[in-house]
Amino acid sequence: MDIQILQQPESAIAKITIEQNEELIAEAGTMIAMSDFINVSTTLRQGKGGGIMGGFKRMLAGESLFLSVFRCYQPQGEVFLAPSLMGDIITYEMQGQELIVQSASYLASASTVDMDLGFQGFKSFFSGESIFWLSITGYGPVILSSFGAIYEIDVDGEYIVDTGHIVAFERSLDFRIGKANSSWLGAFLGGEGLICRFFGQGKVYCQTHNPGNFGRLIGSRLPER
Repeated sequence: MDIQILQQPESAIAKITIEQNEELIAEAGTMIAMSDFINVSTTLRQGKGGGIMGGFKRMLAGESLFLSVFRCYQPQGEVFLAPSLMGDIITYEMQGQELIVQSASYLASASTVDMDLGFQGFKSFFSGESIFWLSITGYGPVILSSFGAIYEIDVDGEYIVDTGHIVAFERSLDFRIGKANSSWLGAFLGGEGLICRFFGQGKVYCQTHNPGNFGRLIGSRLPER
């Protein structure tokens, strides 16, 4: 599988070349174009949630359920993918470690990569904002997207990131959620909201724009129906 990122950084798309009998898993609805000999099917997101019934429970909770599976039956099949929001794309190579990814930032992965929907460490904090998290394990490439530019931070000790700007982080890091200000009232009136304080060694991937803030800004300017 060969992955090329085109049109970086503000309108990135991923061009994935897959070989015969290879499979590509992608977030449903992200395909732009593909070779005519690639077969596409839809599947339930797999994980610890308990098969089909677990999947429907997650769907009722507001979590994304479906994935597209691209199967190539000839050499050199091409698939072009892009996220819903304008931004950047990176490839992260899984080698048996665990990566925690904001679900909106997951774009695609090799079929040898496993994911579980609903990482509980963050879900309880962000359920009110409809932000859910994936636990990614296994081997092979994962394609991540961001709203705006994406950049990595090498944490060695302690580092603070606004929760709305987190794309992904390596599970080698410990974390604690807190307020940016000394008081809850000051934190929210100041517009900073919640922050995540990371500890240890590992990488954090951030996006330059906060989708939640952008949605609220645009929504406040739309005419009433």
